[in-house]
Amino acid sequence: MDVIARSLSRRTLLKTGAALGGGIIASGMPLSQAIWAAEGKVLKGRSSRDIVTFDPAFFQGTIDVQVMECIYSKLTHFKPGSEWGWELEAAEKLEQVDPTHIRFRLKKGIAFTGGYGEMTAKDVKFSFERIMKHNSAAKSDWGPLDRVEIEDDYTGVIVLNTPYVPLWNIALPFGAGHIVSENAVMKATTDGGNFGMKPPAFSGPYVLAEWKPNQYVLLTRNPDWSGPKPGFDEIRILPIDDDKAAERAYQAGDIDFTEISLDSLPTFRSNPPADTKVEKTSSLWYHWIGMNMDHPKLKDINIRKAIQWAINVPQILDAAFSGEVDVATGTIPPGIVGHRDKALVPPEGDLEKAKEFLDKAGVSDLSLTIDCRNTSTHSTIAQIVQAQLSQIGITVEVNVQDSGSFQTLGMESEGERWKDMQLVILAFSGLPEPSYATGSFLQDQVGVWNWMRFRSERFDELYAEAITVEDSNERAKLYREMQDIMEESGAFRFLTHGAHAVMYRTTQMQAATRPDGYPLFLDFSPV
Repeated sequence: MDVIARSLSRRTLLKTGAALGGGIIASGMPLSQAIWAAEGKVLKGRSSRDIVTFDPAFFQGTIDVQVMECIYSKLTHFKPGSEWGWELEAAEKLEQVDPTHIRFRLKKGIAFTGGYGEMTAKDVKFSFERIMKHNSAAKSDWGPLDRVEIEDDYTGVIVLNTPYVPLWNIALPFGAGHIVSENAVMKATTDGGNFGMKPPAFSGPYVLAEWKPNQYVLLTRNPDWSGPKPGFDEIRILPIDDDKAAERAYQAGDIDFTEISLDSLPTFRSNPPADTKVEKTSSLWYHWIGMNMDHPKLKDINIRKAIQWAINVPQILDAAFSGEVDVATGTIPPGIVGHRDKALVPPEGDLEKAKEFLDKAGVSDLSLTIDCRNTSTHSTIAQIVQAQLSQIGITVEVNVQDSGSFQTLGMESEGERWKDMQLVILAFSGLPEPSYATGSFLQDQVGVWNWMRFRSERFDELYAEAITVEDSNERAKLYREMQDIMEESGAFRFLTHGAHAVMYRTTQMQAATRPDGYPLFLDFSPV
């Protein structure tokens, strides 16, 4: 789930608050009565937070992208289904000329609203380069992008300073790949900067009709759209932070598609609401217990390994995730290049081996703290770890923090709290790209996202090499070694990649999601 900061959303920390955020549902009045009368074919979906921006150069996570995919165009987009892949969208042709040059040719006839004319290669150049020019946080998604060269009105070449394979899985099909009108944005901003919540033009099958903060986003058909006609006359997206509140809204008929909590999944699966399909998919999240290697109590690798071996992961998952998730073998999930078949430390651990490591460290009566967010999932994890470590004589104090306090805990830029942090429960989100699940642990990320303060020259070398390697088998070897190095440091105990559960009303729609369960609203079809 995203949080309200682009830097956080790339590797976002676990779910933000559980409040409904002032939405209409809190009043008890059905949305169909409170806002609109249902006319035509209407898709009523739910997002897990309100949109933060309509400017794709400054997007702050998947929730923003879900809307942008409906109102703008990209060269490519993720395909719906059970396997990750992309297909052409605004581009009629896209080819890798050599490791640092990618040529595209736009489809003709894609129009911008507001009289801003047809989309051209000039708009592609402007859209991609403005992310670099204005130093957006999305800049990292483009890696070593140097420039876009224009060959004619519809053809251009993306030029990289060095080879960058992740571009195909991150920048092009996701947020940073959206194309905006240069003329419209320059007129609205004068410098091509952030236009925020006031999009000056659209180029997708839908346009933004209305946005009510913390209430809804309303999209309607784009009259200037010349491509395949979308399935619905309107798309209404309601921001509901809390899964339980969303489940109630679904049962009340206010929404027809929503994510559901894993602890509700068994109930909905065995006794679903009328005309409802319930689905569980894999996830790109990765949850783990981290250890601050620079803290005096955790500098000894034997202590860290004792903790690794004392933690029984299946016990944690049964209690904290209702037994609905699988054990993680690293940060890269199944189905993504570089996934490991198994971790170095077995999921169940071994208490005797853990005690042997403590004996090597010559430590007794060790007391530690573990920090976590104030979610039921992470609080449960912390309490179980507390009990498990007590079995080898380690006393653990649980520090539960609210979202605002926790999200800066390990950041040096936010003060010196990182010096006191010892154990910490973390969860980052990802994309179907192994560099996304490993880049947070480079040495230059120490004190930024690398809260374990893990440092490895070899790890950094492998990362730099892996983003240039096209052969998936060779890439996989590099990323597996990187995860081995992380685990061998003793600073990581991998838990799970989680799971994603959704339900939708089969009398209203055929849902279309990414392999990780996130909705691709543009691909939904009416019944």
